Amino acid sequence: MTVKDKSPKKITAKPFVKWAGGKGALVELLSAHLPIDFCDVKKVTYIEPFVGGGAMLFYMLTHFSNIHRVIINDLNEDLILCYQLIKNNPQLLIEHLKKIENEYFQLQTMDEKSIYYYHMRDKYNSIIPKVEERAACFIFLNKTCFNGLYRVNTNGKFNVPFGKNQKPNICDEVLIMIDHKLLKKVDIYTGNYSIILKHLGKGYNYIYIDPPYRPLSGTAYFKEYSHNVFDDNEQEKLKNFCDKLTAKGCQIMQSNSNSMENGESYFKKLYKEYYIDQIQAHRYINAHVGKREKETELLIMNYNYNNE
Repeated sequence: MTVKDKSPKKITAKPFVKWAGGKGALVELLSAHLPIDFCDVKKVTYIEPFVGGGAMLFYMLTHFSNIHRVIINDLNEDLILCYQLIKNNPQLLIEHLKKIENEYFQLQTMDEKSIYYYHMRDKYNSIIPKVEERAACFIFLNKTCFNGLYRVNTNGKFNVPFGKNQKPNICDEVLIMIDHKLLKKVDIYTGNYSIILKHLGKGYNYIYIDPPYRPLSGTAYFKEYSHNVFDDNEQEKLKNFCDKLTAKGCQIMQSNSNSMENGESYFKKLYKEYYIDQIQAHRYINAHVGKREKETELLIMNYNYNNE
């Protein structure tokens, strides 16, 4: 029987960027909803079609030794560029991040740092031919923009304002190298989530799906994921995709909001044949600290994790 690796670790792999909707505070709760036989499977293919910051990815790779193959994907090409560079050439990324970090911390005032930030934002929104420079610029903006958001306008240009962070950790060399060791075993793709159909394993496939959430009211969409709105039509396409994966014998867990429509749960109606559990989660994306309260989210599974 394969069990969790509980050996003590001083430094643990975790996301190298902050990401809207990140699951860092929820990973243990999510892992408690894995299939009851998950640890008994000798070779698991683990897949994330919306990897984002990768909190669940790094947790699963750190805690479950029976995961022998990993597939990740995301629509954000620059985020995936960072994953690929950390996997294949982390020292090159570190070199460019250190250069940016040194330039930034030599600035004395917040006004000077703000000017530097907007210069880097303009640079990012232009053509940067070298992948290492673009990836370093992406991470710098993530570390210094407002609340770690990734948001673009209708023209696809990154438009998040300066965050006035006093001590941003721009180049976390130790974390990058720890993540590098785990990403060696990960196959990395970018594009529509449906691409994972071509990469399913022949045996046990476990797929964690963390798409852009449906707004709680079902009316206004916040475009933090990309300039493409993930509307109700997309949510319904994703449900059909989950049905396809289920028909292929895949085990699925999806996170989403507890969104209401005409007084009833949108997702409980859409996924009426699935198992759904409600969990409590902090929403840290709110600009007003006092409003960052716990809200109910849903876990949608095609298996009964309680085995009841």
